[in-house]
Amino acid sequence: MRKLVYMLLVLFVLLVGCSNEEDQAQANESKGNNIKEKTEPPEVEGEAEEFENVFPLTGIGTNTNADNRMVSVMVNNHTTARPQTGLTQADMVFEILAEGDITRFLALYQSDMPDVVGPVRSAREYYFDLATNYNALYVYHGAANFVNEMIQNRGIEHLDGSIHDNNGHLFKRESFRPAPHNSYLQFDGVYDAAERQGYDTTASDEPLEFLTEDEEQELSGDSAEYVEIAYSDNARDIVEFNYDVNSEKYTRYNDQTETVDLATGDPIQVDNVFIVETHHQVIDDEARRSIDFESGGNAYLIQKGKIQEVEWTNQNGRIIPVKDGVPLGFAPGKTWINVVPSSPGIGQDVTVSS
Repeated sequence: MRKLVYMLLVLFVLLVGCSNEEDQAQANESKGNNIKEKTEPPEVEGEAEEFENVFPLTGIGTNTNADNRMVSVMVNNHTTARPQTGLTQADMVFEILAEGDITRFLALYQSDMPDVVGPVRSAREYYFDLATNYNALYVYHGAANFVNEMIQNRGIEHLDGSIHDNNGHLFKRESFRPAPHNSYLQFDGVYDAAERQGYDTTASDEPLEFLTEDEEQELSGDSAEYVEIAYSDNARDIVEFNYDVNSEKYTRYNDQTETVDLATGDPIQVDNVFIVETHHQVIDDEARRSIDFESGGNAYLIQKGKIQEVEWTNQNGRIIPVKDGVPLGFAPGKTWINVVPSSPGIGQDVTVSS
């Protein structure tokens, strides 16, 4: 009997101990949950992520520095130069007639630096004026004597492949294409070469105007799923943009061929197509032009599958869209700016359809 009582007492002590441990565990768990609730507040659905900086040409937020100076590169668009290298990484590209019906690109880089860009071609006055107005280093390969004189006299901060080749570390002639369509910029040498010339390689540039997410959802305008820009009747000189609903981007075509990167095969896809109309004048027997980037004029702003008839203006050197005198925002991302002559004008040169 005494033995049975002893066993019952032991069992009682064990049960009480287990109960106390379970209560303490529950208390600790409850306490831990309370701490977690205080240190990790619940996420608010739709709350925008905040970034320390924003890239000035794309409006894309970043927690890294965004103060590396813009670099602009003259990129060849002759049929012999296609497909090009490095254009997919440009934040903004100006496409402008160089001579005849052939366009040339001024590609602006800041948020995404490629390894190689090219083929690189010669300078023109309106290109280096644009580069300077965007506070960008101007990179080209060769120019007519009078153009080089303008660059020197105006103090344009530039790197010329015919002079600053740096023993092939900055510019390289490739064998798979004939000259003058084979000069390629080795991008990792740009800032070193610029510093040797005494140029700044950092800058604090004000961002362009960009749409908020709500403004993107509320965009007005007619449907614009296909855009054609005819620099001549020749298919070689016709540029097209096709809209992809899923990515909400426009893919570029030239001569009925998708524009891709030579090195990667990636297509050029942009978030904004900005078509501006302005006065062009042929100034010499080589069909070189002067182009008015000061007076403003008619324009189309195409983004998110919609087109708006707007105007363009030169605001502190930058070409921006305005409507009723109010600046409009670009959709965050990459922008392609096509410049067309005012005669015959965008009403004749540009076709837009849904």
